[in-house]
Amino acid sequence: MSIKKKLFLLLDLVMIVGLIFFDQYTKGWAVVYLKDKPAYNLINGILELNYLENKGAAFGMLPNQKIFFIFVATVILSVVGYVLLKMPDHKKYTILHFLFSLIVAGSIGNMIDRIRYDYVVDFIYFVRINFPIFNVADVYATLSALVLLILLLFVYKEKDLYFISFKQKRYREFK
Repeated sequence: MSIKKKLFLLLDLVMIVGLIFFDQYTKGWAVVYLKDKPAYNLINGILELNYLENKGAAFGMLPNQKIFFIFVATVILSVVGYVLLKMPDHKKYTILHFLFSLIVAGSIGNMIDRIRYDYVVDFIYFVRINFPIFNVADVYATLSALVLLILLLFVYKEKDLYFISFKQKRYREFK
């Protein structure tokens, strides 16, 4: 493994730890200042902080499935870890490192809550569109997955992603 590759992975790790810390800090803040209290308006009629203990997945789906969610998060972390290890250290993959690190941080942030509390602390609520209450880890995972999807559909071509394939012989000339 090259020095540049090790540096990329170290930066990924530092970013993941920092993002997890920020997520857990905001959730701790929400527990202390929002739990058992009325919603706090940030922008009247648009955005408020509203404490919620979410025992389900996104939008409260599949409530009380802690083991299932931990399993899914573990699979996601394993796949993303594999991709990060296999990803070339070329500049064109820097954004992918960033996006995958956000996905990892979001998955771990919510998994920590599930293990600690048996629920995920949510507290950000867009009143205007009645969007389900969410947290910082959800923002990491959702926005990064959306940007990743756009990049995979419109920017990166199959040959750019040869490192993910188990059939690497086909694209060796692109290394």
